Amino acid sequence: MKDSYMQKKEEVVRNWYVIDAEDINLGRLATKCAHVLRGKHKPTYTPHVDCGDYVIVINASKVNLTGNKLDDKMYYNHSGYTGGLRERTAREMREKYPVEMVERAVKGMLPKGRLGRQMYKKLFVYAEDTHPHAAQQPKEMKVK
Repeated sequence: MKDSYMQKKEEVVRNWYVIDAEDINLGRLATKCAHVLRGKHKPTYTPHVDCGDYVIVINASKVNLTGNKLDDKMYYNHSGYTGGLRERTAREMREKYPVEMVERAVKGMLPKGRLGRQMYKKLFVYAEDTHPHAAQQPKEMKVK
């Protein structure tokens, strides 16, 4: 009987992917990014090893939200001080902080702990359609 293949972190081969977020639903975009960051799209996926690829998301300011989420969905931050709760709507986040909105959605779908933080560092989000990673020759990835 053959054992399952377990990839070692030294053997990981990482690719770069670009995802255009224009007119794509935020949840679908986040699940695709998390899937690639974890490495689940590879046949060599190993749960306890960071075997994922790098993901570049462009046009984050043009991401789509369905239903009434633009006005109903809230994002919360707390400074730690009394009365320090700050709340913003999704519309405000998309207009002023589109990068943070996409990053939060993807980060919530990654594993919690040391391994998840390591995976999150391979995500690069940009509000416009340009990015400084042309030297890595990223491949275009479609989100359905």
